[in-house]
Amino acid sequence: VQLQAYGGGLVQAGGSLRLSCAASLRSFSNYYMGWFRQAPGKEREFVAAISWSGGSTYYADSVKGRFTISRDNAKNTVYLQMNNLKSEDTAVYYCAAGRYYYTRPSQYDYWGQGTQVTVSS
Repeated sequence: VQLQAYGGGLVQAGGSLRLSCAASLRSFSNYYMGWFRQAPGKEREFVAAISWSGGSTYYADSVKGRFTISRDNAKNTVYLQMNNLKSEDTAVYYCAAGRYYYTRPSQYDYWGQGTQVTVSS
């Protein structure tokens, strides 16, 4: 099983980035997918999650209204559209696969390697 996250980079505050995560999971559509982030010296925190079909989405309060999670089950890929980025969004972003909607990292079964997002003010 492999999750490959990509799309990170350096962007100015107020800008946008779109992260992607390609999964080699068997039965990808049977997994909830989540995005987490970890800034230097901080714990990994929940950002967003999406249900099996994409019909339900969940967001941390800090990103609600700015980030959008989506998925394409035909491509085994989950996305995170990030708009109006702020300096506090700077972190390594990870995608994860789990059996249900969870906000704790320990509850997810599989993880990608992470992609760096840096927002300059």
